[in-house]
Amino acid sequence: MTPRLSHTLRSDAQDNRERILDAARAVFLADGLDVPMRAIARRAEVGPATLYRHFPTKELLVTEAFTDQMRACQVIVNEGLADPDPWHGFCVAIEQLCAMQAQDKGFSAAFMSTFPDAIDFATIRTSSFTGAAELIRRAKGTGRLRADVVLDDLILTIMANSGIQAATPAARLAASRRFAALMIQAFRAAPESSPLPPVPRLMPFTWPDR
Repeated sequence: MTPRLSHTLRSDAQDNRERILDAARAVFLADGLDVPMRAIARRAEVGPATLYRHFPTKELLVTEAFTDQMRACQVIVNEGLADPDPWHGFCVAIEQLCAMQAQDKGFSAAFMSTFPDAIDFATIRTSSFTGAAELIRRAKGTGRLRADVVLDDLILTIMANSGIQAATPAARLAASRRFAALMIQAFRAAPESSPLPPVPRLMPFTWPDR
């Protein structure tokens, strides 16, 4: 086999693997973890044999999809830490973490419940919390973050954001953005009135005029 052909085969295999993971994440987020493997193969536009060659079991596929989700979370925190403006990095991290979670639709919780031993969750939490604590420390150094904010407040924000319910994914994401904006204003050391994102329609009825 020539080096060029070998490289092409490896590239095709990597493309298939990425398509499978993209399809799996989309399907798991939309329909939960009970989706058949063949449905994922159809969405990825690969044959079942190709799917099973990359992921022999559904647990391996779900675990890899979840691991990518955790990597994305860590990337958000790391980008916040790399921001030359610590306050801006803190705010953007909150916005992006809330937005990502709004699109999660319970996938992470379902994974941890279904496959509790698949990943070392303690190590993941420690790494995430360490980065988040550093975000807070650096933002406080600018004088723009309240001095009494602690890591638990950031965890509380994420927990509250996970409870957002809406009729559509777009409305859930819009609600998450508004919630993040409200929390950022609450975290400011000096109150500052700035425009909030639009109000999303969360309930299937119209509030009476007041």
